[in-house]
Amino acid sequence: MAHTTKDRKKLLLRVRRIQGQVESLERALSEDHECFEILQLVAACRGALNGLMAELVEGHVRFHVLDPNNGKNSEQAAAAEELIEIVRTYLK
Repeated sequence: MAHTTKDRKKLLLRVRRIQGQVESLERALSEDHECFEILQLVAACRGALNGLMAELVEGHVRFHVLDPNNGKNSEQAAAAEELIEIVRTYLK
């Protein structure tokens, strides 16, 4: 079972929250809100998408890259943890 299937409910909740943020951005643009409000909404949308991306990348690494036969204390597991942390830091 793929990690996206296993975590489907959680991922869909995130996507729906992002959808709400994008709809809020659309309303703000339609209603001529101030530029700083629109910029804040764009930043919030970007942050939410980056969070989703980080979660998906982490799941991909854990379920499709790591060898399940290696232990959690293996060099491969340590390298994967480093990669996940780098991706999360980059996407903040």
